Amino acid sequence: MELYAEVGFEQATVKEIAQRAGLTERTFFRHFADKREVLFSGSRQLQEVLEQTVARGSVALSPVETVTAALLEVAGLMEERRELVRKRQTVITLHPELQERELAKLASWSQALTGALMQRGTAQPEARLTAEAGVAVFRTAFERWIATADPQHTLRQLVSDTFDDLGKLFARP
Repeated sequence: MELYAEVGFEQATVKEIAQRAGLTERTFFRHFADKREVLFSGSRQLQEVLEQTVARGSVALSPVETVTAALLEVAGLMEERRELVRKRQTVITLHPELQERELAKLASWSQALTGALMQRGTAQPEARLTAEAGVAVFRTAFERWIATADPQHTLRQLVSDTFDDLGKLFARP
């Protein structure tokens, strides 16, 4: 992230990234397909956290409560690395091809949540709608979290607040 900030994503070479990390280029390519993947290397692990949290959730919880719990778990992990996450997002925001990759990551999270909910017995249409809404809530909360420097605004709290906001928007009069 420091190298991307110093010279820019486009100008940073794999050789420079590997050197900065104390690796050879060959070792770099054992772990990453290209320099974009450095920014998305934790995506699969976070997706697994989502799936596992849904799978182990109480059967008494509704699909929305289950997805909320899973997204709060991921939010907590991101909070532990707030500055790194903010630097990463700065790089992504500046490059449309990285924004596209970020959207693909979120789509895979939605698919994973849908599948995990269906494994719990939720019908496909409800599972998909819940997963898609949950990911939209997370994305909105994440954008708010990145934009604020106030440490009082945790990502977990913003996810909870955004779920509440969504509920209010769709509450029937």
